[in-house]
Amino acid sequence: MEAYAADLAGFLGFLTRHLGDEPDLAALADLRAADLRAWLAAEAGEGRGNATRARHLSAVRSFFRWLARRHGVSNPQVRLLATPRAKRPLPRALAPQDARAVAEDIGEMSDSAAVQARDVALFTLLYGCGLRIAEALALNVADAPREGTEAPLRVRGKGNKERIVPVLPVVRQAVSAWLRHHPRPDPAAPLFLGVRGGRLDPAVAQRTLRAFRRLSGLPEHATPHALRHSFATHLLAGGADLRSIQELLGHASLSTTQRYTSVDTDRLMDVWRQTHPRG
Repeated sequence: MEAYAADLAGFLGFLTRHLGDEPDLAALADLRAADLRAWLAAEAGEGRGNATRARHLSAVRSFFRWLARRHGVSNPQVRLLATPRAKRPLPRALAPQDARAVAEDIGEMSDSAAVQARDVALFTLLYGCGLRIAEALALNVADAPREGTEAPLRVRGKGNKERIVPVLPVVRQAVSAWLRHHPRPDPAAPLFLGVRGGRLDPAVAQRTLRAFRRLSGLPEHATPHALRHSFATHLLAGGADLRSIQELLGHASLSTTQRYTSVDTDRLMDVWRQTHPRG
């Protein structure tokens, strides 16, 4: 109630300044889209983000619904005003020791040797190759990177684009250990199986990680997708060039790779300048 009252007070205070007088019912009914956009622009000018402005607009819409019920005041411009869209924050990278803990110890969440091997293989693959969870779960047994081979991993990502990803020995070991437990390791079978024999549901993997996160005291941003960010960030911190990381992640632009890494912009652009073919 306090937040709602504060939001409305801010709105009505702006209208008083904007219209030159305290708004009455007639003034509220006559508000134009330009007046409402001016209010949102003023909020942005005061440093309020899209999420805050969206909440304030929601309060104002509720207020006008109440006015329509109680006082017959109708203003369609309020309903037609576009809601500011909040940007979804990208997950932060985990510290190296936390990312390794997920990959190495996630198997502790099950008493089944097969499930332990499967989960370790999956999360080692996410961190060790920087895959999206959907990309990893779309793999078949034929795609599995095995011990004793040096073949890269072919991944089909967003937009049905294929990319080639090198595979670390630790990833091959984890996947090979899981294949020894795989109930039906024929080439066309899903690499990661659920309890009913079908392709593993991403929600199941996410629940497993949430439970492990709570028990292990890992930060709240320890998610499957954060492992992909960790892969990129730790590679860059280790000296890998930014363009190579962009290709490994399958990003279309350098700016996307920049957002994915928890390294400051100056450091990123310094690496980019050093690796750019034109200097």
